[in-house]
Amino acid sequence: TSISLKQGEVHLLENLRFHPGEQENEMEFSSKLARHGQVYINDAFGTAHRSHASNVGVVPYFKHAGIGWLMDKELNYLQKIMSRPKTPLTIILGGAKIDTKLELINQFLEKADNIIIGGGMAFTFLMAKGKSIGGSLLDKSMINIAKSIMNNALSKGTKIILPNDAVCASSLKDKDDKKTYQIDEIPSKMMGLDIGPDSVTRFNEFLGNSETILWNGPMGVFEMPAFEQGTLAIAKSVAKATSSGAFSLIGGGDSVAAINKFGFTDKVSYISTGGGAMLEFLEGKELPGVAALS
Repeated sequence: TSISLKQGEVHLLENLRFHPGEQENEMEFSSKLARHGQVYINDAFGTAHRSHASNVGVVPYFKHAGIGWLMDKELNYLQKIMSRPKTPLTIILGGAKIDTKLELINQFLEKADNIIIGGGMAFTFLMAKGKSIGGSLLDKSMINIAKSIMNNALSKGTKIILPNDAVCASSLKDKDDKKTYQIDEIPSKMMGLDIGPDSVTRFNEFLGNSETILWNGPMGVFEMPAFEQGTLAIAKSVAKATSSGAFSLIGGGDSVAAINKFGFTDKVSYISTGGGAMLEFLEGKELPGVAALS
């Protein structure tokens, strides 16, 4: 259908992912989309890691195509961490799963001075070091990988810093029995759900000396007030380091949610809008949505 827009009007399409041609990056669908305008601007960094019709397929149909201000900002800030970070560079990683962070860890074993690991994923590393973790989250299939990451870090001179205490409860529902234990002393029926105060103090020593900080993933189940203290403390530390001149970049849905929840949005250098896209960029992968416009 032809669209006759008057001067100053905006034509808004519904969510394109309802259309199978979008995710399949179909040529015919791309050419239909391209008829909606004469200039193409992509400002959706959050989908730049996907090869879809609206961000890759349509581009060849436009004589004038480019990126928007947000995309420009994202790429500049991420490039800053990738190519010329001020050192010491500290990466803070959290969340439940190691496998989603593997490539990021491997990429930064070359670049980072310190890698701080909290959240559920820390327990697999602790187990790999021979620590007793009680009933905490453990990914058995990743124990050997965690060992080899720590050996690699040792040979490259990158410090991997793990929690030395944890706030535990018998389950997420039983927050009333929460108690802090040193890592090696967690009872078998208790699970670590947040980093403890000793870990915060230890992590802060490294954050206080950092010039560049990248944070991806919370330190515990911050959505629940009973287990938010560790993530809140790290947010405060990152904000403090930023006010002392460090460059801080926060990315990934949960970390961004935490920074928003605790009200530190304007106290860090940059908050990335693209979880998956940010991770892939930092893993050194080419983003199809950006490559199409290069």
